[in-house]
Amino acid sequence: MVTSPNRRESTRDVPSAFDDLASRYDEWYDSPLGARIFALECACLAPLLASTAHPRLEIGVGSGRFAQALELDVGVDVAAAPLELAAARSVHVVRADARQLPFVSGSFGAVAAVMTLCFVDDPVALVAEARRVLFPGATLVLGTIRADSAWGEAYQSMGRAGHAFYRDAHFFTLAETIELVTGQGFEVVASHSTLVGGPEAELDVERVHRGAARGASFVALGAVCPQRPRTSPRPHR
Repeated sequence: MVTSPNRRESTRDVPSAFDDLASRYDEWYDSPLGARIFALECACLAPLLASTAHPRLEIGVGSGRFAQALELDVGVDVAAAPLELAAARSVHVVRADARQLPFVSGSFGAVAAVMTLCFVDDPVALVAEARRVLFPGATLVLGTIRADSAWGEAYQSMGRAGHAFYRDAHFFTLAETIELVTGQGFEVVASHSTLVGGPEAELDVERVHRGAARGASFVALGAVCPQRPRTSPRPHR
């Protein structure tokens, strides 16, 4: 059962890392490697959002690159510095914890979380809050790096070596991610994937696959939940 694995609360300080190094993290996407990976990941995510209604929310918006490219209207993050970069990309930003979103229930036509599950202390609460703030029947889109993939293993190795961003990350297998989503009442209805080769592979030959391709490191999942959860609405802040 997926609960909140490997929280490591005594050492986990992900918001500080992203606050201190926000520009460094964002600038990686301007490198040839980062730009190519970003394009591939957006190509996986975009079809899952194409028919969803506005407004759309991104949890863990960071510097706002995905929100801007995917036309996500609102972004929340617990780290302040990346939100300044997201605001400069015309994303409406709110500093908030994913475990307690400051929006009334049923506020959004889509919620996205791209490379966010691996950085939060309580991924179950994130998915539960996503369900709460979605319109009934609306879509949750997750973009993740699989733990048991070439890129996932590379990032975990970097984390063990003390990498500023990945040392406190916890990556999930695809099965664990699906269990996390279905455990909160969602049904996975579509997926796309890419990065079948590892970090040493030639990115020019990478493409987007329908479904979770064997060996793919990045997987985008689209999930729906037909019923609104029975919780009290939270006021706007």
